[in-house]
Amino acid sequence: MTNAVAAWCASVGGWTVNLPDQKAALEAIETSAESGAGFSVFTLNLDHLVKLRTNASFREAYRNATFVTADGAPVARIIRFRYPNFTRTTGADLVLPLAAMCANANFPIFLFGTSPSVLASAGERLSNHTNGELKIVGRMSPPQDFDPLGKAADEAIEQIKSSGARICFVALGAPKQEIFAARAVSQGVNAGFICIGAGLDFLASAQIRAPKSFQKMGIEWLWRLGSNPKRFAFRYFQCALLLVRLMFTERILRVSES
Repeated sequence: MTNAVAAWCASVGGWTVNLPDQKAALEAIETSAESGAGFSVFTLNLDHLVKLRTNASFREAYRNATFVTADGAPVARIIRFRYPNFTRTTGADLVLPLAAMCANANFPIFLFGTSPSVLASAGERLSNHTNGELKIVGRMSPPQDFDPLGKAADEAIEQIKSSGARICFVALGAPKQEIFAARAVSQGVNAGFICIGAGLDFLASAQIRAPKSFQKMGIEWLWRLGSNPKRFAFRYFQCALLLVRLMFTERILRVSES
């Protein structure tokens, strides 16, 4: 993992988180965007940790990630055992602050992923949030069967590169968005690829995010499970099993260090 800007790091399940809070994330992204280099921002959660165990391309993308925050409340909770001041930073929570930063710094942005209607609505919301000062230089919604390692990905990467965007919000969901971001950076695109999952869908009200009370308690998963049990039940079962293992490992490590 490249770590030229971040000077802090923790590890969960063998994977590094190197941004301790939202302030650090915004500062690292702005500094990297100003440098003109390509970089990526991933947001680690339990679902990612489950997928990392079986998906080699996903693992390779994470190994080459520039910055990683803790998106999931359980991941953040494990880190706080060692770093009490650590706070989670979700992809969705980065969208509006980054849009304001890009508007102030005159960084053009590109919106990639989700659906055309969501991109249009989210783009309008971002423009309104920045009083029309944000420069959106491109929008692209790939098909559902989009292969982040295929020819269509290379064509999309070339379009993003040609647009002159300094920041690209990637809203494909894991692991596609991270694999795509890593591929774009490896091909020399001088932009920051911020993986935000459903961040644009939330912004466009195409999906309803859990209420603030659920977010503060770290139980957004319960809201999602209740809204779509068929989709999320097995995923969260796998996450729960992994969480038990991670908590047990952390407890053993703390006992051995005491």
